This record gives sequence, structure tokens and C-alpha cells, in this order.
Amino acid sequence: MSILANLSPILPRPTGISTYGLNLVRELGTLDLTIASSFEIKGHKWQRSPADLTADYGLKGHLKRLLWTQFELPKIYQSLAANLLFSVLPEAPLWSNCRSIVMVHDLIPLHFSKRFSPGTLYNRYYIPQVLKEAVHIICNSKATAQDIVKFCDVSAQKITPIPLACDTKNFRFLNLPTQNYFLYVGRVAPYKNVQRIIAAFATLPHSAEYELWLAGPYDRHQTPALKTQIEALGLTHQVKFLDYVPYEHLPVVMNQAIALVFPSLWEGFGLPALEAMACGTPVITSNLSSLPEVTGDAALLVDPYRIETIADAMHQLATDRQLRSRLQEASLARADEFSWAKTGQATTNVLRQFLS
Repeated sequence: MSILANLSPILPRPTGISTYGLNLVRELGTLDLTIASSFEIKGHKWQRSPADLTADYGLKGHLKRLLWTQFELPKIYQSLAANLLFSVLPEAPLWSNCRSIVMVHDLIPLHFSKRFSPGTLYNRYYIPQVLKEAVHIICNSKATAQDIVKFCDVSAQKITPIPLACDTKNFRFLNLPTQNYFLYVGRVAPYKNVQRIIAAFATLPHSAEYELWLAGPYDRHQTPALKTQIEALGLTHQVKFLDYVPYEHLPVVMNQAIALVFPSLWEGFGLPALEAMACGTPVITSNLSSLPEVTGDAALLVDPYRIETIADAMHQLATDRQLRSRLQEASLARADEFSWAKTGQATTNVLRQFLS
């Protein structure tokens, strides 16, 4: 019984879905698995997919991947005489003979929909059809499972939430001295709430003593707007845009931060929060969506729509060493509850269940 794993959207550079895909397949070694990806993954049989199907190629790459998934992926499936198709995102050939299990990371565009935007159309029409045709669905949190039921009219019995994990060989406590900066890690899309992080930072007592570091890729729409906000608040010399921080360098940046500030308006899982906890870094995050599932009682939970609550949490962690110490200990203990081995074993159990 063989499985074709569609990893066509993943990149060698670990971020987002690529982090999930690369770490997960390392834990699926007991399955007869063939990987469809643009680069070879050690330890697995391989079918090459075109290199221009990833997020690096923007909307064009996304559309090309959908066409490749619809017309070329079934040919690979048939040539391998595969019994099951597993996709690391909710994409699979429609109206085909491919028996599919797909992974749903989030349905955020349906929470913050923009009429006629490609993302909204994709999530509103394509993904629900994929999920209805799939034999089973995996997702990363109970919050995402609830969204699938709500937005896609899919039975909860068809969904298995399996938490993600982080690479604890990379993200770990380094016992480095705390520096004078708060850290945000991720994209700067509006739902990430970076504009409220900046506004909260501006209201901190003695804010001139601190810095705010924003680690994530440049966004041609949002980054200029954030820089305008920063200039208007007189924070140009205190807010630093780090751009993408290499995977191997990010733990040092996390370890030395006062706190990770991650009050997103919605997350399917919220991997940066878990990565920060694995570093022993205190986390300020949202009391919405999956984030309380991930952090448990090891973080300060805030209403992400209220700037004053974000600022208050930042002030507490900047001034209360005992609180930082308590959260450091709780964060490390909480992070130990997650592992890619657990994620891989739970995923293997689901895949085996539907192989026959």
C-alpha cells in the first residue's frame, strides 16, 4: 500500500508550510511514501514537481500549481499505482480517482474576506470542494477544525486535529542575557496586527529605553504603511525591520528578547509562539483562535483589538523579572509537550487508517 505525498508548494528555506512539510516527512519513515516536490528529500522516493509552483512565484506560481495538481498529479498517482494521496495543504485533484487526505492550516481569508480577492475565492469555492471529496482531513488545531465545520459544511467526524511542533534542535534555551527589545516574527499582513503592536509600544512608559524588532519578509503594501506609522509616532530609531532572519540565526534573536509579541487576530496554529516558548522566551499573544491551545498557561493572553492590553503586557514583562522568570520556566515545560515525532506518529496513524 503506497502513498503519494504532494509537497509541491514547499521550499528548502523553512517557513510556514515548508516548515511543516519538511519536518513531518522525516517522521513518516514507516510508510511506503513517494514525495512529489521540486527538490529531493533524503530518505524518500521522489517524483520531481516543477520549481515554479511555490509562493516565491506569487499568484502565477499559485495558479500554475493548481493546474499541475489538477492535471499532472493524477498521472503521477496512477503511474505509481498509489493507494492514497496526502497533501500538505488543502489542494487535490477534483473529480478524479485520487483518494486524498489533505492538511488544512487555516481559513483566515474567510475571517477577513476581501470581496473578489483571489484568496477569498480560493478559500470559499475551491477548498470546500477539495474537503468534501477528501476521504479525511487533518488540521493543526481545534480552532481550525471548528472553522472547517463552520465555513465548509464538513462533518466534524471527518476531521482530525493534530498539533504541530517545532525543531527543538534549533529552537532551544541558550541562556543568553536579555536585551532591551521586544520581538515580532512573521509576515505583516493586516490580520497579524503589527500596527497595534507598534501603537502599543509607543505608549510604553519610558519607551525610549526599549526597541521593537520586526522579523519577517518585506511586504510591498503593508511595510511602507507601517513605516509611515512609525515615523508619525517618532519611533524611527527604535523600531527595526530585520527582514527574513535565517532559520539558524532566529533562536539567538528569540532568546535575547524581552518577549515575543504575537497578538494576531487569528491563527490556525501560531508556530512562532511555540518556537519562542521552546527558547524560554516569554510570549504575549492573543486570547483568540488556536493561540490559547498552543500556549496554555505559559503566556500572557491579551485582547488583540485593545492596544492598552498589549501595552500593559509589554510593560509587565519589561519591568517584572519574577514574571519573566516564571513564564520562562512555564514556556519550556509547555514546549516540551509538542514534538514532530508526536505529530508524525499521529499523522501516520491517520494515513494507515485510510490506506486500505
